[in-house]
Amino acid sequence: MNPTQTRMNQSQKLMVFVLTMSLYGLATLFTELIPKFQVGLVEFSVEYFLFIPLVLAMLFDPLSAALGAATGELVFSEIMLGQFGGLGELEKFITVTLGVYLAGRLVRDPRDTRMVGIAAFLGTGAQLLMGTIVDICKVQFAVEDFEAVAGLPESVFATEGFAFLNDLLFSGIFFCLLPTLYLVPKLYGKIEPLLGMSPRTPETAAPALSGKTLAGCAVAFVCAVAAEMLATSGLELIDWEASWAESGTSFAVGMIVAAVLALAVLVVMKKKAEAK
Repeated sequence: MNPTQTRMNQSQKLMVFVLTMSLYGLATLFTELIPKFQVGLVEFSVEYFLFIPLVLAMLFDPLSAALGAATGELVFSEIMLGQFGGLGELEKFITVTLGVYLAGRLVRDPRDTRMVGIAAFLGTGAQLLMGTIVDICKVQFAVEDFEAVAGLPESVFATEGFAFLNDLLFSGIFFCLLPTLYLVPKLYGKIEPLLGMSPRTPETAAPALSGKTLAGCAVAFVCAVAAEMLATSGLELIDWEASWAESGTSFAVGMIVAAVLALAVLVVMKKKAEAK
């Protein structure tokens, strides 16, 4: 393989997918163990470590990293914990994929820290906003009851809007934006050779987002809304929960599997790089 290769082949995309899946899967399991704190109306909680797929999407293939992140969350924080919500899982899968993918596509030059920051914030915001819209739609179309929050106007828009801003300004900044801003410049030019790739430049980056791509994302989001509303109304299709769901053992096994998988991918990448 040419060490100066600029386009990823299927094998390299698979490596990015598996690496993102395992690392983000491990991170989602870890967030389950972090306690939440509330001060008045404001809740301080770690929703996710989205910086992991964001960094990989900005350095490698955005779609591979996005699908890897969504799959990792589904496999490690749902299925391996003994639960699966059927159609209800599709909404989070699609919104995470879209948020990470769009952020990765926005960055044509990872050396441009300003654009990296904007993309990380917009990608995180897009994912949270899509989730907020889904929650509002469920109440507006009467498939879920509205739960008022003391201290806020009795409006689903106020409640969900406040939750969106709370997550964006806390988790979005501290666990998505800032780590991404730090890691992308640090890893740029150092991690790509492990896959036999040259670092991304404006000349080798994927084309700018087109109207067709954005339209496809919009269609996918509509599917996410429809799937979540069907699931909430009782049409999950598959709704499974094991007797050992969310047990300490399932958490431990999930973390070990994710860590071993991530380590295996890194070892393979290192050996391939040394063989060149």
